[in-house]
Amino acid sequence: MRLYRTGRASELLGISKPTLIRKIKSGEIKAYRVGREYRIPESEIKRLLEGKTLEKVVIYARVSSRDQKEDLERQVEYLKNYCSSKGYQVIKIITDISSGLNENRKGLKQLFKLVESGEVGKVVITYRDRLTRFGFKYLENYFNSHSVEIETIFDDEEKTEKELVEDLIAIVTSLAGKLYGARSHKTKRLIEAVKNALRDD
Repeated sequence: MRLYRTGRASELLGISKPTLIRKIKSGEIKAYRVGREYRIPESEIKRLLEGKTLEKVVIYARVSSRDQKEDLERQVEYLKNYCSSKGYQVIKIITDISSGLNENRKGLKQLFKLVESGEVGKVVITYRDRLTRFGFKYLENYFNSHSVEIETIFDDEEKTEKELVEDLIAIVTSLAGKLYGARSHKTKRLIEAVKNALRDD
């Protein structure tokens, strides 16, 4: 018989660890005492999940460039396994290969349509910056206004040097385009100057 620790059992049941322990102590959830800890049998987990309405979620994954395609696949696989362990019903998997500063991502637009249509209750991502590099709180508040929660699995990760460089170039490109026009020679010269400065560093 497989036994789960309280941390893992709380994840599977979609409740907090203190709530799980409270339910164990009240007799609502069957568990075994092992030393100072509790262990919950797999049969009890299945009993509690049986008949439970699955929450409809969308998985969103993103990488910055095509040479990170394997990372994107791993990201999606991890998100699928996570949602399965939580008892979520994945109705859509959306991916983007683009900078997190790009507001015109095809996948992001698709995600907004799903959120606005009321077809989904939750968006699951690995890290906040997979959804957007900046302004996460604005997106979160907007999604919440449509009764959609953003569930982030991990705390913010450290950005790689390559990602920081991409962010900087994207910001300069956006600002220069607004000042001089996207196709102007000044914009192109400024972007090239920034790239050269970064290469020299």
